[in-house]
Amino acid sequence: MKKQLQQRTALITGASRGLGLALARGLARHGWNLILTARDEQRLRSVCDELATITHVAAVGGDVTAPAHRRTLAILAGGHAGLDAVINNAGALGPSPQPELLEYPLEVLSTVFETNVIAPLGVLQAVRDELKPGARVINVTSDAAANAYPGWGGYGSSKAALEQMSAILAAENPTLKVYWVDPGDMRTDMHQAAFPGEDISDRPLPDVRVPAFINLLDGDLPSGRYVAAALGQVAVEAA
Repeated sequence: MKKQLQQRTALITGASRGLGLALARGLARHGWNLILTARDEQRLRSVCDELATITHVAAVGGDVTAPAHRRTLAILAGGHAGLDAVINNAGALGPSPQPELLEYPLEVLSTVFETNVIAPLGVLQAVRDELKPGARVINVTSDAAANAYPGWGGYGSSKAALEQMSAILAAENPTLKVYWVDPGDMRTDMHQAAFPGEDISDRPLPDVRVPAFINLLDGDLPSGRYVAAALGQVAVEAA
């Protein structure tokens, strides 16, 4: 069994900090080979050095909104004999503090959608030929996708679009397992940026959410929307 796990490869975006880093560490401990990317190349190199003592890691810095970078990820995936999982974790919050929609700069909103909606699909299009049969796709979303929080219109609407796109992707690709996962509030840099000046020390660290993602990767749950804290129960939605 251990040999089989060693042969599994996951691509994780936004892997230099927060949930992406926690997932990289968790998968490494479970024997996964990793392809990691993030915009912060220096931090990504540190992550690569750390996890290379546990498993095989390939890391390349870059922005997933750039088509050339996505093609590089596909080349790396081909060199690993394909992908068993893609975790689209990279995302953009937008302005901090979050403005109301009538005050939201449209050029910034376009960038948020480019990062949170277009880029995840772009990554999947780039690596589609490297996805193994039954591969898992996890798109990290938010409860802001399903709830109308004042001031969260830009980020929330982008995550709502990601969720609908994920649902259609699942319907169009029944040989894949497609999950869109709300990880809940976490003590991360992005969450702190969303609440500038507030104490978020009561939020759980991202490591607490990792077992939920491992359950999706190791199990056989149907495609659908899941809340990390409730995993093990029936999906909120199933494709």
